[in-house]
Amino acid sequence: MKIVILNKPYDVLSQFRKDEAHMTMADFVDDPTLRLAGRLDMDSEGLVFLTDHGGLNQYITNPANKKFKTYVVQVEGDVTEEALEQLRKGVELKDGITLPAKAIKVQQPEWLWDRDPPVRFRASVPTSWVEISICEGRNRQVRRMTAAVGFPTLRLIRTKIGAIDLVQLGLQPGETKEIEPLLYPDFKDVPAEEPYRSRSYVKKPGGTGGKPMVRKNKDGSVKKSGTKRIWQMDESEKPRRKTNGTTRPNAKAPRGRGRGRG
Repeated sequence: MKIVILNKPYDVLSQFRKDEAHMTMADFVDDPTLRLAGRLDMDSEGLVFLTDHGGLNQYITNPANKKFKTYVVQVEGDVTEEALEQLRKGVELKDGITLPAKAIKVQQPEWLWDRDPPVRFRASVPTSWVEISICEGRNRQVRRMTAAVGFPTLRLIRTKIGAIDLVQLGLQPGETKEIEPLLYPDFKDVPAEEPYRSRSYVKKPGGTGGKPMVRKNKDGSVKKSGTKRIWQMDESEKPRRKTNGTTRPNAKAPRGRGRGRG
């Protein structure tokens, strides 16, 4: 399993497909074997996984696996303890109540890089910073949660997925680093990626254990793969219609001929 960490900059699409208006993953990583696990919205920044393991994304986004994702969030207004407690208990959104989050008020991080463009500044409206950890993966979830408790998100940076810490890795926006999965406990339970198997492989329990099915003739010889079409058969191979001896020739006139109307 190969894992590359990318610090996704602001205004970059979480996709490899080229886009005329925005930068994408392809502008930072040139490896056709890698796929995205743990996407971020275009207006969010921070840690994303790039991997050649097809099941990693589902593994880290499944709430049952308790892989917390941590975000440092700048919100509009001076966040209150009451609002933080709401986040910790769960917030009612349009798609249901969220699972309890970890939420604390923090100071503006010392490691924070400049954003281009910067967050809109309003002298009359204060801002504050919150660290939020969730183990779900709903669309724009953190932004919707802070808005629901009265403090809209102005800037969102994902700093951690499990034990993988973007700040400890020291990555600046646009920088990448390949990590060794065996050094992190987060990946020890990731299920092995099953190789693709065509329909000719046995799937039912009690079959050949995943080996290709081999069809044999009555004499024990192996049948040739593929099925012949009737025009490919010799006269001796063509199926014969079984009758009881009373079948009569078709005496009906072909369609489009014989008696007409009028």
